[in-house]
Amino acid sequence: MKNDLKALTAPSAVALIGASDNIGKLTARPLVFMNRHGFVGKVYPVNPVRETVQGLKAYPSVEAIPDQVDHAYILLGTEDVIGAVEDCARAGVRVVSVLANGFADAGPEGAARQERLVEVARDAGIMLIGPNSTGVIDTRSGFSCTTNAAFRADTLGKGRLAVISQSGSLIGALYSRGRARGVEFATLISAGNEAGCGVGELGATLLDDDGIDGFVLFMETVRNPEALADFARRAHAAGKCIVAYMLGESDEGKALAVSHTGALTGSAEAVKAFLSSIGIATVNQFEALFEAPAALARKPRLSGRPKQATVVSTTGGGGAMVIDQLSLRGVEIAACSTAAREALTAKKIPLGHGKLVDVTMAGTNYDTMKAVVARLIADPETGVLVVAIGSSAQFNPELAVTPIVDAVAEGGDDAAPVFAFPIPHAEDSIRMLEAGGVPAFRSVEACADTIALLVNGPAPQPGVSVDIPIEARVLVERAGNGMLNEVDSGAVFATLGVTKPNQVVLPPDETAPETGDLQFPLVAKLVSGDLPHKTEAGAIRIGIKDAAELANAIADMRNTVSELKPDARIEGVLVQEMCSGLGEALIGLTRDPLVGPVVTVAAGGVMTEIYKDIAVRPAPVSLETAREMISEVKGFALLRGYRGKPKGDTGALAAAIAAVSSLAGLDTVAEAEINPLLVRREGEGIVLLDGLIRKR
Repeated sequence: MKNDLKALTAPSAVALIGASDNIGKLTARPLVFMNRHGFVGKVYPVNPVRETVQGLKAYPSVEAIPDQVDHAYILLGTEDVIGAVEDCARAGVRVVSVLANGFADAGPEGAARQERLVEVARDAGIMLIGPNSTGVIDTRSGFSCTTNAAFRADTLGKGRLAVISQSGSLIGALYSRGRARGVEFATLISAGNEAGCGVGELGATLLDDDGIDGFVLFMETVRNPEALADFARRAHAAGKCIVAYMLGESDEGKALAVSHTGALTGSAEAVKAFLSSIGIATVNQFEALFEAPAALARKPRLSGRPKQATVVSTTGGGGAMVIDQLSLRGVEIAACSTAAREALTAKKIPLGHGKLVDVTMAGTNYDTMKAVVARLIADPETGVLVVAIGSSAQFNPELAVTPIVDAVAEGGDDAAPVFAFPIPHAEDSIRMLEAGGVPAFRSVEACADTIALLVNGPAPQPGVSVDIPIEARVLVERAGNGMLNEVDSGAVFATLGVTKPNQVVLPPDETAPETGDLQFPLVAKLVSGDLPHKTEAGAIRIGIKDAAELANAIADMRNTVSELKPDARIEGVLVQEMCSGLGEALIGLTRDPLVGPVVTVAAGGVMTEIYKDIAVRPAPVSLETAREMISEVKGFALLRGYRGKPKGDTGALAAAIAAVSSLAGLDTVAEAEINPLLVRREGEGIVLLDGLIRKR
């Protein structure tokens, strides 16, 4: 991997295939930029129609170069790319980047062209970057092998972060915006189509670089979730943070699904859950990509400290604004400890009341502010300290900033991490803070997002092994493809330990129904794999009081369905005892087209899709994760004993969530859903009221 790393970011010899002599052209830029930024390796233009390119000898092919080329950048048109990669293969090139589009992004013909490109690279052991890649930049070696105009800058700032972007133009945007914020980078890579190497493979290669402390990802999709997960887990083990901005939301999963869950869990939710499960922090604001890495690098300082934030402010309104945004993101707010309050009060320093440490105008005094910050960061009861700086940050940074920086400098490595948010626009203060090792934010939202990631951020989750009962495997295997009816689906769920109501199944043409030992009132439903949503189809009746009413209900359902769904195949009539409980839940398993199986939990019933109060995780999940999901759904407040109400059996609900998620282990199960699942009082269990399974 070390050899791949060197060839990727600091090659000894580079071939620019199709480099132009006209410096006004796009294909001339890589050579122009490398000359400008002092690249120390050898550069060999490959252009069979010219003797020289920008003053360098040109060669007709890579094979003709009298040196071992480590890295080649192909700047040719689409039709000539494969031939150029074959030339690189014969010359033993380790890394090849491709600029051209017209591959998987250009329909079936382009996809076939990309398959051939990948085949050639794979057979030769080439690390292929792109197509659609605007190149690779390493600021330390001067290797600015890119067509991105942002690197026309006179100098390259050097940092310790790596950028991997699926969008070519964004490496320039990240670089230029980062520089404006005082954030510099070590390496920037445009991954393009990821035909050969994607974000995961490139990130794994860069993990060997001791000069890289963290990663910034700009992502449009997930093409290789396994490689991405491997990279993320290895990065976490190495103490290198990963922050991602995920663009876009796919409707493909929704279009393929017929269950409520399919409509509820689009790829945006599934991808976010997947990234979180492998330890990748995601941000909602583009600007947070520049601020979050520096903050997350301080996570080791939270070791042994409470996962909470204390806010100090010289302005009550500004401090309250920070607390409000932190609270909205689930960050626990803590006041200063009793010991800290007593020590600071003894110095006659005002601290306000409640959770906000409001030092008022006294905070503009150097000694006062330094004493407050120093005491709080030395306190083992402080988690994260956030300082909201008032109006003095704009015109008197020496008063507002210096005491904070000095207190942090003297605090030592075991001090609590400190962050700052100047309330006014205060670029000088931000520069002073960051130069002094205090991450600072330009917006309260970015501040809150980043602190939330630091305090409650993701860590790679261990894999979950499941043991699917043989009875469930057999029932699924015997069922035909497509939608299983409710009776067959219920039989599968029952083998997983999910209880059904007392019930009987009647023939589809039954006119004088016999219900045996069932107790009225009853529920009647038409059994059909063609009717996954019975309410909309008129295929369910509830509160049936006697046999005569049951016969009428069955006849009425048949008539309604014949009008609304005339092609539905009616396989029987399911009659069940009505059940009561404290609340309803939805548990759904779907297979996201990007990241694979996910399980969704929500409050159940017909309003589920409207509220979208959900918890999502990659499937399968453990019992512990299932409990976490329950705690995230606001609609389950009543089940948790809200305002003295009886508690629901959330233990049985968690067991059902884990059980349904285990069906992810059966590749033929496309989706499975229970909606609603009735939750009874604590200790009384749960009951499946309706469920479906679809095979693929």
